[in-house]
Amino acid sequence: MSADGVSGEVRPAPVDLDVPRLRPAGKGLAGIASTGRMTHHEHLEAVRRGDLGSIHSWELVTSVDGPGTRLTVFVAGCGLRCQYCHNPDTFVMARGEPVLLEDLVARLRRYRGVFRATRGGLTVSGGEPLMQPAFVGRLLHEAKAMGIHTCLDTNGYLGAHAPDALLDDVDLVLLDIKAGLPDTYHEVTGVELEPTLRFSRRLAGRGQAMWIRYVLVPGLTDAVDDVEAVAAHVATLGSVERVEVLPFHQMGRDKWESLGLTYRLADTPTPSGELLERVRGQFRAHGLTTY
Repeated sequence: MSADGVSGEVRPAPVDLDVPRLRPAGKGLAGIASTGRMTHHEHLEAVRRGDLGSIHSWELVTSVDGPGTRLTVFVAGCGLRCQYCHNPDTFVMARGEPVLLEDLVARLRRYRGVFRATRGGLTVSGGEPLMQPAFVGRLLHEAKAMGIHTCLDTNGYLGAHAPDALLDDVDLVLLDIKAGLPDTYHEVTGVELEPTLRFSRRLAGRGQAMWIRYVLVPGLTDAVDDVEAVAAHVATLGSVERVEVLPFHQMGRDKWESLGLTYRLADTPTPSGELLERVRGQFRAHGLTTY
């Protein structure tokens, strides 16, 4: 983080474009072929133009990452280190698969009929999509040009890296707010809360539709004052369509262990039904539609 030297506003540091090198031949992700040869210079230029991205995986899912059936693309790379992350294998951008934009767009085109029938579309998730704004921006633009509904699933920390042109191609933002108090947020993620709050206010100022996501972790994000801080902030935004309180689970535990990373929540239980309803009730008390 650093001040911009003019306004004194603190902005996230520039993103390191550490996209893995395109292999001479073969496949990136299942069903998305990326072939060809690139010099180091060509590789860097392709990344800067948004022709080449680092992708962890993709899947076709229903009613999970936005409305309808969606092609969810998980990009590689994230600056946060959330204690409960169930995809720690997306932390490092260079560990993803190099995928050409044109190959991913071709895959997207195949599902237009499914999207129309289910009122679904494309969701770009991660990792953190705004680690790769050039690639993600072009992917979203290509989707909109085909009449496909688009979602951006983001933690908002790198919101300053999202130009208005990128956001113009987003129909719905799935914004993850990890905690409401700065100290808790830092404990959960390792970074500051304010950039995410600033981004949420920017989205609201644009009238951008948002779904807010809050992961409920017993003993970590369940404090009444923490939840209240999130709910009170979200209630001021105006363009929030719903809040989703997501119960913590242990599905990512094996990934942490396989990567040799310290997993601090091994003994943490899933939240009880009573706790879930208490937290959802706090959001509802602010007039927010909450699930």
